[in-house]
Amino acid sequence: MTLNRTHLWSKLTALTIVFSILLTACGGSSEPNAAKEAGTEKEAAAGKPSTWIADRKIKGLIFMGSDVTEGMNPDIAKKLKEMTGIELELQAVGHDGSKKALAAGLAAGDLPDFIGYYLNHSGRPEMELVNKAAREDMFHDLAPFLKDTNIYKKYTEDDYLPLDTKYGVLFRPEFNGSAYTIHLNIPREGGYEVRKYVPGPYIRKDIADSLGVDPRSITTSEQLYELAKKIKDGNFKDKNGKDIYPIGPTVWGGIDRDVLYNDLVWTGFNGEGFKRDGNGVILHESQTEYGLKRAEFVQKLIREKLMHPEYYSMEENRAKEGVLNDSFAIIGDVHNYVIENKDNRYIPLGPLNSVDGSYQMNLTYKGGYGAWSIPKTTNNPEDIVKLADFLASREGKLLWKYGLEGRDYDLDAKGNPVPKQEVLDLLDKDPVKAKELGFAGVGNDWGWYLGGTDLNDLADFGEASYGEAAKPDVNKGPLEIAQYWRYDEKKQQANIKDGYAALAFIGEFGKGTQLNMALDKYKESLIRAYYAKDLNEAKAILDSAAAQLKTAGLDDYIKLLKKKDQDPKTKLLF
Repeated sequence: MTLNRTHLWSKLTALTIVFSILLTACGGSSEPNAAKEAGTEKEAAAGKPSTWIADRKIKGLIFMGSDVTEGMNPDIAKKLKEMTGIELELQAVGHDGSKKALAAGLAAGDLPDFIGYYLNHSGRPEMELVNKAAREDMFHDLAPFLKDTNIYKKYTEDDYLPLDTKYGVLFRPEFNGSAYTIHLNIPREGGYEVRKYVPGPYIRKDIADSLGVDPRSITTSEQLYELAKKIKDGNFKDKNGKDIYPIGPTVWGGIDRDVLYNDLVWTGFNGEGFKRDGNGVILHESQTEYGLKRAEFVQKLIREKLMHPEYYSMEENRAKEGVLNDSFAIIGDVHNYVIENKDNRYIPLGPLNSVDGSYQMNLTYKGGYGAWSIPKTTNNPEDIVKLADFLASREGKLLWKYGLEGRDYDLDAKGNPVPKQEVLDLLDKDPVKAKELGFAGVGNDWGWYLGGTDLNDLADFGEASYGEAAKPDVNKGPLEIAQYWRYDEKKQQANIKDGYAALAFIGEFGKGTQLNMALDKYKESLIRAYYAKDLNEAKAILDSAAAQLKTAGLDDYIKLLKKKDQDPKTKLLF
């Protein structure tokens, strides 16, 4: 063994030991007599509510880092205990890398009652880590328990789950009907959206009015360029009297987002760089001229000082400050619910057409996000499944989304929750203090990690998002933007599809790791090409990235995609 390999092995061993210690501290339920001490005997629970599960503590380790609020409000924890007998304890891991933390946690093997992790589709790296653990018999098969639930049994019904969730996440053919991963965030109906989001570039309304331009008429990158030149010639100022940039970064900082020049991006249904040409042939953008066309366009914007030179690198706090100060005439990407534009100073531009022609809204039939599994060391796993089912029910969601009746909300004549005014006032005045009330409406999603699925808040609670019933005008600004953008019209004409993302099969591809690295390298190369001294240098950069993708097996992966697309269970989104 070489010195370098020895050093690497030592680091991995140390990391595993650290997580083993951490997870042992979590106190997994594999302790002697844990089931008896937890009181999971199946005797009749005389005098207990119908929601009663078992008198026990359930511990969850959530590999989502800073997205997790670990502590529960004591009053809400008490209510959960009264209703179910369960004392729930969450611990967050992965603040500096959730995937690495999950890998180390699975390697350590000493896990608590359940684990939660990121998972938007079956091609995400976490999926392969969990699948490997399942093959090694590290998880309980949850399929037998689903049929005895009220909400989660929908996962076993035809046409409820999207294809990727059904056959790529839950019931993978290789497991012959067993289910080791439970996908979250599944909408009750296809095409369901919680809010009327209007993403994309936005322009300062006062500038659009001054120039006599209807921003919705800007539908091509060339029209955007001509508009940027007019803005520059207009010598507009920000709130501090300083010169502005015609085009600034996204409100979240330096990110390369397609929406600014959508007609110069070769991308599929979900933006992974794969798409079919006019003959139905699947190509990656590196096999087309669109990367170079986009580089030429961006170079022109930067050279003529129409785009902020730090468009692709600006820190989020500086970008937000720029938006608040009106320092950019056009924000590269934002949406109608961000607080930095709550007064609608900026309004939507476009949307721009795609390489196929006129803009069309694309929606997935249903999508998922987040997942949970139960380690084989957990006693009485059916209790965790029952808790998840309770938390996914209306009664359970009412607790973790709205808090306590009388303290945090009242019920209206239809039985729907209306948040108390003092809670809404506290949320506006002191969000940190409000979060201590301990429910999702004020920022603590403790119940989501098991019960965040079968989504339709409008049907369940009479409002699409928290607080709308008590403050009907709470989303007045965003909804005005949606109306201006003609959201409802676009939604009616939306292309709603079900299928697999282009990278959903990367885990089963022999050179998957190498190809993933090459795909990341291509995205990095695009940024370099944008800032290249001329188009020749940009072409050399992109040609090198394309060659690396070819070496990494891009052609063979496309062959795999074609094969998968022939199977109705694994058809592609694009």
